[in-house]
Amino acid sequence: MLAEVPAILVLNAKDNVGVVPANVDAGRPLVNGVSALERIPRGHKVAIAPIAEGEPVLKYGQIIGYATRAVRPGEHVHLQNLAILDVALKHEFCVDNAPPVMVPEAERRTFEGYDRGNGRIGTRNYIGILSTVNCSATVSRYVAEHYARRFRETGHENIDGVVALTYGGGCALNLKSEGGRILTRTFKGYAKNPNFGGILMIGLGCETFQYGPMVEEAGLEEGKTFRTMMIQNQGGTRKTIEAACEMIDDMLPDVSRIRRTPQPLSGIRLALECGGSDGYSGISANPALGVASDMLVREGATTVLSETPEIYGAEHLLTRRAARPEVAEKLLSRIDWWREYTAKNDAELNNNPSHGNKAGGLTTILEKSLGAVAKGGSMPLNAVYEYAEQVTESGFVFMDTPGYDPAAVTGQIAGGCNLVAFTTGRGSVSGYKPAPCIKIATNTPMYEHIREDMDINCGTIVDGTETIEQAGRRIFEFVIETASGRKTASEAYDYGDNEFVPWQVGAVT
Repeated sequence: MLAEVPAILVLNAKDNVGVVPANVDAGRPLVNGVSALERIPRGHKVAIAPIAEGEPVLKYGQIIGYATRAVRPGEHVHLQNLAILDVALKHEFCVDNAPPVMVPEAERRTFEGYDRGNGRIGTRNYIGILSTVNCSATVSRYVAEHYARRFRETGHENIDGVVALTYGGGCALNLKSEGGRILTRTFKGYAKNPNFGGILMIGLGCETFQYGPMVEEAGLEEGKTFRTMMIQNQGGTRKTIEAACEMIDDMLPDVSRIRRTPQPLSGIRLALECGGSDGYSGISANPALGVASDMLVREGATTVLSETPEIYGAEHLLTRRAARPEVAEKLLSRIDWWREYTAKNDAELNNNPSHGNKAGGLTTILEKSLGAVAKGGSMPLNAVYEYAEQVTESGFVFMDTPGYDPAAVTGQIAGGCNLVAFTTGRGSVSGYKPAPCIKIATNTPMYEHIREDMDINCGTIVDGTETIEQAGRRIFEFVIETASGRKTASEAYDYGDNEFVPWQVGAVT
């Protein structure tokens, strides 16, 4: 924040646009003798230097698009005078890769978590009902609702709840196709997520997606805390619900018996997500989350960035941080996959930002991506994973997912994430059972307006009352508290049952 110009936030000496933290009326002084030529909405961009038609527009010291006409200092910069053109990015590999300075083992923090064995540490203790086909979704929900009523009346010690994760597919697809492999990975990952103390899989019986081969491939064995059943084998809806409740009743003592114990932060796998972004996302909540990500990595934790279409145009910043050339190459190969995929479906990667993003001040996908990448901090990029693939590397990693938030987070949780950090500038009310979701606001007005759904306000950075580093430390501490059992706003409302959205790729016949 420039002390002499409280109306404008200039991000980089190379920028030719700035961001206004509050609505600016025409005639108001901005910076270096520049005054606003028109009313500029909060969070939107204003030119702080002349920009000729066809010249690049710079924010974060990077190109976010090109001027479609000459822009005068003090003019509002948005859809009317800024557009995306092809940008020739230079993809340098590993040039910014420096081994992180880790916190000494003796000084590392701990959290209170559930030790599932084999290095799997949970932050929550749910029983999950996985509906493997839409035809078993209703039965699964009835069973979960039975326990929701029961737990409200009598409570249940040390169990966070029984959650039914249902979706709209599971049949009429080729399981050997890319979409089929993704679906299989997603269910395997959820069945093994350490935030589940028990799992019941329910199918119909005649569907394409049979859980048997998937369970065998995942190395899962039926026992007290892992059960499977088919509606057609049970004899219909009522009998299935009764049998399912008996199975879960049998699980309850074993699931509730486990207790939280001190665990190293290496047991944390944090999904880094943003949704409903605005002009402040890349200068407040996202870089603050990046600071927290760096702090967690230095403690041995793992942070997982995702949303490939929303790093498009900023991937060169990640290839520079790749730990090895093959990591950078894999990231670029996923970008290439998306180019082909969108072309086949009469779409394009720069069809972002969304309506809400634009209303919040974001104009091009390059601008949005540069802000989104800030969530990943500055640590080396240790690995790139396909959707729902198990995350095995520690440190900072990337997972290839769509930009649609529920589908992206579903992939991250399937990959083993046991917490979600979700930045938002427009507001979000999602939860992601079984992983607690920490909502981080980019600006104070939105935080105050939708405060009941927010956990952390990073609008303090824009307001000038806190630095990015200070806000990042607050997020870091909140992550540890949440991992240890502190309820998030979404959990207080018991949200999160409906955000299980496996990415559907390919034909359904």
